[in-house]
Amino acid sequence: MQNSKAILASVVSAAHQVSNETRSLTWDDHQVLVKVERGGICGSDIHYYQHGRAGMSVLKQPLILGHEFVGRIEQAPLDSGLHAGQCVAINPSQPCNRCVLCLEGKQNLCRTMKFMGSAQFFPHVNGGFASYVAVSPAQCIPFSDHVDPKVVAFAEPLAVALHAIHQAGDLVGKKVLVTGSGPIGCLVIAAALAAGAGEIVATDMSARCRELALEMGATRAIDPTDSALTAGWQEDGGYFDLCFEASGAPAAIASTVGFTRPKGRIVQLGMGAASLDFPLGPLLVKEITLAGSFRFIDEFRLAVQWLESGRINPLPLLSAEFSQQQIVEALEMAADKSRAAKVQVVFA
Repeated sequence: MQNSKAILASVVSAAHQVSNETRSLTWDDHQVLVKVERGGICGSDIHYYQHGRAGMSVLKQPLILGHEFVGRIEQAPLDSGLHAGQCVAINPSQPCNRCVLCLEGKQNLCRTMKFMGSAQFFPHVNGGFASYVAVSPAQCIPFSDHVDPKVVAFAEPLAVALHAIHQAGDLVGKKVLVTGSGPIGCLVIAAALAAGAGEIVATDMSARCRELALEMGATRAIDPTDSALTAGWQEDGGYFDLCFEASGAPAAIASTVGFTRPKGRIVQLGMGAASLDFPLGPLLVKEITLAGSFRFIDEFRLAVQWLESGRINPLPLLSAEFSQQQIVEALEMAADKSRAAKVQVVFA
């Protein structure tokens, strides 16, 4: 396989090619042509940049990154209900809508999901870091042109957080722990607060991330390595009703069982640990429910609505903005977690 720098060069070249040669872009009569305005850099984009892969998805050809983006419609099918000039957030999910899982309403688990900006399948599915993209009408979620696009560009990660909230069930008055206060963890905090959580405690080893967690609505933000602060969480079988594990760190994943009360629930969002030592025995004897949370379904539209109405303000997480010509600098900063939470790329 090519080294990561060679792959990066091909990725950036591909993005520039699409940006600079929009006249050669083709789309059919059933698609919507969208002029991209801005997009956020996600962890998977950083992994493709740094390593030429994201999890098990390995780059085999140039790939245009980006799956958190918004824009304005340039052209739309007459029967789509959409029109030129309309502001839209783009849902990057493209499930088959034919398989058993899709027909059961579990489109996020579709085994042939074509997710924008992903190298899972070959040919790869290009993303939104380009001047123009062609998408289906179903992927276009309109929003008011009075709302700042930098806010609605958070729709995709907020949809991930909202799906996790739905996996957790009723949060009203509950004691909630969120381990990992990166962008997803912080959006889970904001969503949990909006869903009625009574107390939200966040953990992260980064002081900067803990500060962001407090800005996003956490009651307290704790360094998980400070045992004097976390020791009491295991008394009487566990302190928290619900735990959202958003770090993917093995130590954090294992710790959630001790911190969750009997009959409580753990929702696992964080990815990264392929295998780990897990306290299965305590999980069983405390009858804790462990639920996975992957991507989103209808939560994308809900995320746009919440951002449009101001129910959640994601802007404390926006660390920097770069032009499309500065994509390398943007990726470098986004990869530096000591400086950045969320970085957005602005397209001309």
